[in-house]
Amino acid sequence: MRRAGLGEGAPQGNYVASGYSVYEEENQHLQEGLRAKVDALKHLSIDIGNEVKYQNKMLGEMDTDFDSTGGLLGATVGRLKLLSRGSQTKVYCYMLLFALFVFLVLYWVIKLR
Repeated sequence: MRRAGLGEGAPQGNYVASGYSVYEEENQHLQEGLRAKVDALKHLSIDIGNEVKYQNKMLGEMDTDFDSTGGLLGATVGRLKLLSRGSQTKVYCYMLLFALFVFLVLYWVIKLR
């Protein structure tokens, strides 16, 4: 079988003269570059997956925190409604200030988390 560029008198298997080894080396170099890019993408996708799992876990924890805070605030509003039925405006103001204080403390705790 004759390859292009070998010539009539060239011995079989002498691919260096034909430029075949140059193409093989170039293919090997491109293959190594492609392999490095695929490995980088693989590691990147694994890191993205880990980050998504972490973010989902964090969102779940925030959901439970907000639910408990909502329950606490709902109970406080219920107490405030009971107090508002009476004529105890002084106690009503204290409860309102206490509820505001609790809200600010919870906001601060959640913000620092």
